[in-house]
Amino acid sequence: MSDTAILINTAVAVLAAVLLIVRFKVNPVIALIIGSIYLGLSTGLGVTKTIETITQGFGDIMVEVGLLVAFGVLMGSILNETGAISRLVEHLLKTSGPKRLPYTMALAVSTALQTIFLDVLLVISAPLARRIAPKIGQHGTARIATAMAIAGEVGIVLMVPGVGAVALAGLLGVPFGKMMIFGFLVVVPTVLISVAIMSFFFSRGFWKAESDEQLVLGDEAGTGARKLEAAGQDDEVNTGPNGTAPAAVNVQTQQQRETPLFLLFVPLLTSLVLIAGGAVSEMLGYEAGWIMLIGNPVVALLIGLIGTILVARSAVGQKGVDRGIASGFKESGQILLLTGVGGSLAATVSTAGLGDILGGFFSASTVAPLSVRIK
Repeated sequence: MSDTAILINTAVAVLAAVLLIVRFKVNPVIALIIGSIYLGLSTGLGVTKTIETITQGFGDIMVEVGLLVAFGVLMGSILNETGAISRLVEHLLKTSGPKRLPYTMALAVSTALQTIFLDVLLVISAPLARRIAPKIGQHGTARIATAMAIAGEVGIVLMVPGVGAVALAGLLGVPFGKMMIFGFLVVVPTVLISVAIMSFFFSRGFWKAESDEQLVLGDEAGTGARKLEAAGQDDEVNTGPNGTAPAAVNVQTQQQRETPLFLLFVPLLTSLVLIAGGAVSEMLGYEAGWIMLIGNPVVALLIGLIGTILVARSAVGQKGVDRGIASGFKESGQILLLTGVGGSLAATVSTAGLGDILGGFFSASTVAPLSVRIK
């Protein structure tokens, strides 16, 4: 088959999958499998070879990233159960100030919080961000929404242990540690510059609140809203009629004293440090066995998961940990399927011959370690 025909059929397969998902609301797993089957058959692989390629691509990507995705999602789900995410947003608001909040929020979402599946992270943090938008000042909603959108998409693609970054590293053969280090170097300036550019455009009339924002009707007295609206206000807001704190506030304050926010995130940060340390040691040629063991992303995330469970047990009890794990297993099933069928489509694209066509345009080097030749 000609190179032009392969390129056209590949484009059709990808566009068809997108159209099925966006326009006809077909489940992404089914849409990607349909796209893979079409591409295999249309490029002459035949029925047997197409099915073998799809299943092998699914299995290969699961070997590379299956445990990483599962451990990361479980860690994020348990952190959510402890309330660590909402407390982090409050902390960023208090420490960085309203004007700098979009930048600090974007950095947190695009780096450390990438262990949490993006959809779950948005569900957790979007309502909180909506409540604090008025505190940011003019165009607050636009700025915080832009910061979260940019951070989420950039982080998930480039920052390990983000699901997309882990999948790409596995498919392209880039060591996870190197992917994280060089991804971090790209993510931070990209996010900060992008948020700054969008803020500039918003200040020049790019965003019009009366036409670009919708009035959200909901429970204004929700838990997240109450906590965030109380941030920075006088202490009298949190006191009862006799000057004493309500029972709910007492319980929350006691829990925060017993489990500091930093302690909740220590296991997660430890995992990231271990992965980065393993990558640095490998690049420097110091490959001691124990360093390579704890610096392996699977082992590092396992250590982080165990640590998160232990810390969360003291914060919300064993039942709370069990709820977080159950929720994580529920979420990870969908994520693993999506990641796997993404590997199936990538394998089909490669087997169909697109790699041979584009091979001359992509090459790996010490200067650009995230670029690899498609084989």
